[in-house]
Amino acid sequence: MRKHIVAGNWKMNTTVPEGIELAKAVAAKSVETPESVGLIVAPPFTHLASVAEALKGSKVALSAQNCADHTKGAYTGEVAVDMLASAGCTYTILGHSERRQYYGETDQTLVEKVKLALAANLGVIFCVGENLEQREAGKHFEVVTDQIKNVLFQFSAEDMKNVVIAYEPVWAIGTGKTASAEQAQEIHACIRKVVADQFGAQVAEDMTILYGGSCKPSNAKELFACPDIDGGLIGGAALKADDFIAIAMSF
Repeated sequence: MRKHIVAGNWKMNTTVPEGIELAKAVAAKSVETPESVGLIVAPPFTHLASVAEALKGSKVALSAQNCADHTKGAYTGEVAVDMLASAGCTYTILGHSERRQYYGETDQTLVEKVKLALAANLGVIFCVGENLEQREAGKHFEVVTDQIKNVLFQFSAEDMKNVVIAYEPVWAIGTGKTASAEQAQEIHACIRKVVADQFGAQVAEDMTILYGGSCKPSNAKELFACPDIDGGLIGGAALKADDFIAIAMSF
């Protein structure tokens, strides 16, 4: 049975004290969530060690929001995978649309980042998704397929055991728009087929694929009822412990 995951991407929000308070609240409430649902929070880099401490003893795993494409050296402002692991991370988010859009991350950069993250025993939450122009042009399947092929096809079926794919309809992030359950399901099914064609049916069947576009307590149940949606990569709703836990309770 595929693992259900609800991951909270805090983005550039909360101070360190606020982040610790939020993490403690999520950890305390996590006991209410189904055993089968994994919980992950991804605070800013500055918070990682403190949040790791706040989560200790709970079921909530810690993720970074990004990592460097080098292991060490003169790369001011970058954070290497070993640093993340030593701070308590067991995951990192890679390829988020905001990293691609605002910081020019390329497929080749992401190949390096995924390689380093997996080598450091970090699980990878790999983001794919199309923008509004691509969606309206009917290119969403093509865009998402290419993003997977150009990066994840460089890795093995064994590597895929440590990769979660998160589908982000970029046009639905922070806009208040949400893909319908039907729209979300059809592209999740496409992603699973792309994975199956390259890595085999079993790898695809076992892979967790998350929906990452304005998922909230009010629509989570409908989305999670879809056969190929295994959870969510949550943005704004992850900044309120009650909302985040309510989403996790939607399975």
